[in-house]
Amino acid sequence: MISTLPREPGGAEESALSPDLLVRLHDRMLLSRCLEERLIRMNKQGDGFFWVGGPGEEAFNVALGLLVQKGQGPAFDYLHLHYRSTATLLAMGAEPIDTLRQMKNTATDPYSAGRNFCNHYSVRKWNVVPVSSPIEVQFSMAIGTAIAQRRAGGTGITIVQGGDAGTAEGDFSSCLVWCSRPSFELPCLMIVTNNRWGISTAASEMHAERHIADRAAPFGIQSAVIDGNDPEACYRGLASAMDYVRRERRPFLIEAMVSRLYGHSSASGANFVPDEPDCLLLFEKRLEERRVLARSAMDELRARYTQQLLEASKRVREEPQPRGEEIWRHVFADSDLVHEGAPQAPPPRSGTRNGTH
Repeated sequence: MISTLPREPGGAEESALSPDLLVRLHDRMLLSRCLEERLIRMNKQGDGFFWVGGPGEEAFNVALGLLVQKGQGPAFDYLHLHYRSTATLLAMGAEPIDTLRQMKNTATDPYSAGRNFCNHYSVRKWNVVPVSSPIEVQFSMAIGTAIAQRRAGGTGITIVQGGDAGTAEGDFSSCLVWCSRPSFELPCLMIVTNNRWGISTAASEMHAERHIADRAAPFGIQSAVIDGNDPEACYRGLASAMDYVRRERRPFLIEAMVSRLYGHSSASGANFVPDEPDCLLLFEKRLEERRVLARSAMDELRARYTQQLLEASKRVREEPQPRGEEIWRHVFADSDLVHEGAPQAPPPRSGTRNGTH
């Protein structure tokens, strides 16, 4: 796997992750996988209209969630994610039951109050910008938060993520252009999780370049291609790239090669694809070989998470649906969030053109 990170680790010891971190990575990866499998079952049982998610991307997305500077406002990281980013939210501390609520479209869904597809997150207190169903529009929105952070200073960066098929959209090119303008570079980490498919179209039929990351070079943007099925490589690669963007206040492009284990979405059946590498199984084998975790402990944890999510789905089934009279709620802000709390302009002085005389 190609790696062109701006600063490589000094040696094996420096790049090794602690056993505690490896266990944490595995825990969130496993929880995310069990959650996606529960969502697929809910959809097939009629407890949800549509499923689209990220089984196969857990290694990369968990690493991203653990490295984010979480908070509200330009001093913290802004996240423009997509509908395969569940593992990132779980790694940041989101409650799994809230994702089940969005699948069931309950009024208790904290992300959209039952108005959006599953895995379409929106968390204002963590700078998670609402996930949109149209692909790649997040790359245009990311320009705005990155400009705000350039003006504000500090170490907060904008992180935007999409898939390989979406890079054919103009929004992706716009992000490359705006982030790389001479003397006005933006602190933006652009991420392409490449599963080699655009719904049912193979990437080999659409992309002439060897790697999507190669498209960063004409804009003077540094880039890397990493193995998205290796959580250790993902964690080190993301940590290095994020450190570069924070320090240099310049953009960086990561392409992570990942798997798509249950097809595109429920529209294509959401059935398991056996010939794709499974990042979770590969990682569990490594942890077992290193004696970080025993096979029995990992199996027990999977069984516990599976049962907990089953019980949570039964609870969600009994929660209320949105009421018709509330259809206009959450469409417009109830107050002027832009100007609220802004300093007031002083009143015009008497005798001036804008005064009383």
